[in-house]
Amino acid sequence: MEAWIGLMSGTSMDGIDAILVSFEDRHIRIHATHTTDYPNDIRQRLASLSQNHGTPDELGELDHITGSLFALAASSVIEKAGLPPSSIAAIGSHGQTLRHRPDGSEPFSIQIGDPTLIAERTGITTVADFRRRDLAAGGQGAPLVPAFHKAFFSAAEEDRCILNLGGIANITHLPARHNAPVTGFDTGPANALMDAWCLDQTGRAYDKDGAWADEGIVDQGLLGDMLSDAYISRKPPKSTGTERFNLEWLKILLNRHPDLSGADVQRTLLELTAVTVAQQIPPSPGMTIFVCGGGARNRVLMRELQRTCSPLRIASTTELGLDPQWVEPVAFAWLASRTLAGKPGNLPEVTGASGERILGAVYYA
Repeated sequence: MEAWIGLMSGTSMDGIDAILVSFEDRHIRIHATHTTDYPNDIRQRLASLSQNHGTPDELGELDHITGSLFALAASSVIEKAGLPPSSIAAIGSHGQTLRHRPDGSEPFSIQIGDPTLIAERTGITTVADFRRRDLAAGGQGAPLVPAFHKAFFSAAEEDRCILNLGGIANITHLPARHNAPVTGFDTGPANALMDAWCLDQTGRAYDKDGAWADEGIVDQGLLGDMLSDAYISRKPPKSTGTERFNLEWLKILLNRHPDLSGADVQRTLLELTAVTVAQQIPPSPGMTIFVCGGGARNRVLMRELQRTCSPLRIASTTELGLDPQWVEPVAFAWLASRTLAGKPGNLPEVTGASGERILGAVYYA
């Protein structure tokens, strides 16, 4: 059985998740997992560059540094699995997104993490740069994981929704009807804004379990201002990132609400995620929402999602056989397998591309 490695670092920029897996029909066998954290200074430099604070030299240096860290993550998960590199078919590396601008007159999406370094240091063929071919075909270049959701999580007996709570929240609606189209898009901010505010106000990288947010109360005025952002009401296909929803965006809005406590702001940001998800999930009585991503570990967010999405049931992708942390890394391992098999990896009905496309660039060992 062929083995594949998936590497993923999302808009939260907290580190690189690596997984070594095999696929057989709709069964996923996990051989090993590993997370390589970004050093604090690298995370700060990445966050700064993502907000256009940097130079071409900074971009080049961080491309090399993150590529080296992605290679380290891949080598570490291989060591944990105890498999020889020669037994691994390929690595699928999402890279680290810095900017995602699919809607301009010259659309683009930038992911760094030099894949040539990954291939060179591991001796394993590496597939990367998954987004740009879909963009070239007129799509958003994101989200790409819905194709994986469809292949492994759809069910004939029930409608399902996969909710990924990463830095940005995105949903994939999987209708039970075989011929019904899959839909998927970014609903708006999730962990990225909450993490940024928590770091700015407390020095902590994130609000563990949502405990700080739980000390505050929702401010309806601030919530209304945030919900009025034009992205929230846009029709899909759509995708977004921290270039739109970031600390500067929040602080501009806070100028109109100067007397809020830090905890109240945090609680209102959490409510923003819960409300925007609930507002945009397609109506489907009896549907289960399966949650993945880092936000699945936020106890308060999960509680509030159950409230805003009621009467729909909220569950974890663990029920579908895959831990919430590892859904996206597995997806990019699978996308790499699609690329090398000459098969498309996008869903045009999700991204808006003019057709199915084979995604990614291949860097041979």
